[in-house]
Amino acid sequence: MSLRLTILGCHSATPRSLTYTSSQFLEMNNECCLIDCGEGTQRQLRKYKIKFSRIKYVFISHLHGDHFFGLIGLISTFSLLGRNSELHIFGPKGLKEIILLQLKLSKSWMDFPLHFHELISKESELILENDRIKVYTIPLKHRIYTNGFLFMEQPQPRKLNMPEISKYKEIDICDYQNLKNGKDYVLNDGKIIPNEVLTLDPPKPLSYGYCSDTEYYEEIIPLIEHIDLLYHEATFLEEHRSLAEKTKHSTAYQAAKIAQQAQVKRLLLGHYSSRYPSLELFLEEAVKIFKNTELAEAGHQIELSN
Repeated sequence: MSLRLTILGCHSATPRSLTYTSSQFLEMNNECCLIDCGEGTQRQLRKYKIKFSRIKYVFISHLHGDHFFGLIGLISTFSLLGRNSELHIFGPKGLKEIILLQLKLSKSWMDFPLHFHELISKESELILENDRIKVYTIPLKHRIYTNGFLFMEQPQPRKLNMPEISKYKEIDICDYQNLKNGKDYVLNDGKIIPNEVLTLDPPKPLSYGYCSDTEYYEEIIPLIEHIDLLYHEATFLEEHRSLAEKTKHSTAYQAAKIAQQAQVKRLLLGHYSSRYPSLELFLEEAVKIFKNTELAEAGHQIELSN
């Protein structure tokens, strides 16, 4: 069980010569996801040697350009590269219309299945589940309809406690799968051996919460409690809280307050305004509230494992 997050871009508003707008590449339990797709995402994927073909799922938080203007270019490149595997795109209602219109007017038809999953609910919902991961929306509070995303590994089977199992000659290899699935074992004389004696707890599934553009919004706390890693936007510093409230963004202090109240393990800040001379100012403000805070920067990679 493992999680690897690569930051492709983490600044707000417009791309600059040395900064890139929101985009992340997440590998979780061997599933590969692209989270947001601002301008320059393709270049960043190439720079950090991430194969385009690995991307199976794309998650778009909202329809502000710095979060999805790179998507049509990426889709077109997939086609030019001869992609034939399906691509699933999760995002707000309207995203499908935008992308299909661009493809139509440019006469750029895809040779691979393109599946849109448009989101409209203002409540958290399960939007993807397979045998490796599951993904929930995290409804946020921004100027337009916006979701964050909670990525969770699926629980693994229980581990066999072989020293204990070896004490019972009746238990055969063909019984192992039932034990992994949590079933007790009944001996020939009717005695029940509890599953917790014969197996060990599997590693705790890893979890990652992505909270893009949002004002300070305590309603998300129950959705992200105790997760392993939280990315939360921190567009402004406290000195500009009034501007954050006006534009429905957060400060570094507020992001740290959310992390503290949700008791997450690690906090990753991003979506910085370019008005500030140093990103260290964001870190200095946040660590006063939540010590286990770090800064997202392009190329930064975080790896977690159990």
